[in-house]
Amino acid sequence: MNALHTWLSQQHHGLHTFREFQQRLYEACKDEPDQQGLCRLLNSVVDNYVDTFDEAPLPVAVADHAYQRLLDLVAGIDFTASAEQRLAMINRVAASDLLH
Repeated sequence: MNALHTWLSQQHHGLHTFREFQQRLYEACKDEPDQQGLCRLLNSVVDNYVDTFDEAPLPVAVADHAYQRLLDLVAGIDFTASAEQRLAMINRVAASDLLH
């Protein structure tokens, strides 16, 4: 997941970045099949955000906030963590909302 975080940290905060992140997340699922649940949860968090602003104005402050929340969320993901730590990550991702 560090590669996704590195890529994300170098991107703009626009919706295109979030859509591209979803594609890269899909590829990460293929590379890490044991982490599909976490990847799908993270994808659903991003999908909710993208759907909210698809074809709608996206205020810069909202985009900045969502981008930073996603960066923070991805930074805390470690596929090599213990089962207990991975469960905590899954719960944190499931409870996440990029808008709040």
